[in-house]
Amino acid sequence: MKKPIWIKHISQLATLASDINGPRSKEAMSELGLIEDGSLWLEDGKVLAVGTTIELEKQYALKAHEAEIIDATGHLVTPGLVDPHTHVVYGGSREREFEMRLEGATYMEIMNAGGGIHATTRMTREATEEELFKQTSRRLDSFLQHGVTTVEGKSGYGMNLETEIKQLRMMKRLQETHAIDLVSTFMGAHAVPPEFKGKEDEFVDHIINDMLPVVAEEKLAEFNDVFCEIGVYTPKQSERILEAGKKLGLTPKIHADEIEPYGGAELAAKVGAISAEHLLKASDEGIKAMAEAGTIACLLPATALYLREGAAAGRKMVDEGVAVAISTDCNPGSSPTTSMPLVMNLACISMRLTPAEALTAATYNAACAINRQDLVGSLEVGKQADIVLWNVKSYQELQYLFGVNHVKKVWKKGIQVVG
Repeated sequence: MKKPIWIKHISQLATLASDINGPRSKEAMSELGLIEDGSLWLEDGKVLAVGTTIELEKQYALKAHEAEIIDATGHLVTPGLVDPHTHVVYGGSREREFEMRLEGATYMEIMNAGGGIHATTRMTREATEEELFKQTSRRLDSFLQHGVTTVEGKSGYGMNLETEIKQLRMMKRLQETHAIDLVSTFMGAHAVPPEFKGKEDEFVDHIINDMLPVVAEEKLAEFNDVFCEIGVYTPKQSERILEAGKKLGLTPKIHADEIEPYGGAELAAKVGAISAEHLLKASDEGIKAMAEAGTIACLLPATALYLREGAAAGRKMVDEGVAVAISTDCNPGSSPTTSMPLVMNLACISMRLTPAEALTAATYNAACAINRQDLVGSLEVGKQADIVLWNVKSYQELQYLFGVNHVKKVWKKGIQVVG
């Protein structure tokens, strides 16, 4: 049997524990459950005790000699970070498009010229399963190095049944073999493939009648996502796809209002989506509707930075009562990063979240956005021992020293995987 782990003398332990069930909004996003001179006792991959070092010294006086002791003096400890929106399984690379954007081409111009999502779709269709496995494993390793212990991954670089299923089966294989927890989302409606140009409704029918039933029957995904955007899928088409997925047990998510205001936030609230993603151009009415519906705003500040767009109105959303989560949006075209620490920094700098709100958005609220809050996102008795020990003393310092990876050690289910 593996020895217990006792992490003690933590300068600042941010447990994210709270009496609030479900995603946190407004003032609750600043409640981090802080413990000074904190301590954690881990056994069998779970958190067994949380408190001050003095409290745990008394509680485990007769068992202390059995434990592996980690002295965390001078360090911040938090839950493992959760990334609730990625496109982590894909083939190839698109570094040339980075130059094209710097030369003046827009996101939609690149996609309409056969680049963007269509380029990655071609490369993903051509990639073997082993090539995809190796590429994605390296990205997941990098996530761990940046303190991320749970990742959501979307399909969508196939847009045909064969490749969509290939991506989802790859995520299932990685969930079984990689240290990270990988949560799957079906996104056959990521773009309209060139072979269906001018026949968009036919492709919507194909997704509903041919793709979704296979995904549901093989239990390859928990969530169903769609890119609701001018030139991609209309709100009416998006609603059809999301409602069809709901009938098969898939929870709706939606890429909404990224390029233009298009009613995506309002649609997210209407269909009961667990989260709406991007939201750079979300309307005031859409933000209000999301707050009333309890739809989580999953904001992607690194994507806005990479595309040189203004960030989403994170400050306004928090103040209006929307629960906010943040994510890397790891993908080959608009956010090729695995650094959630950088995303937290950007959430503060470009969206005016406070350091406490950014940490909540990257842990507990992010877990809520993928329905994993009962397992991860906070350090509470009975939850998975997914833990990050940082080379800083406080959560304020973590956000203040931006653009640096401060991770020292990471435990996943009580097993040290970094450091």
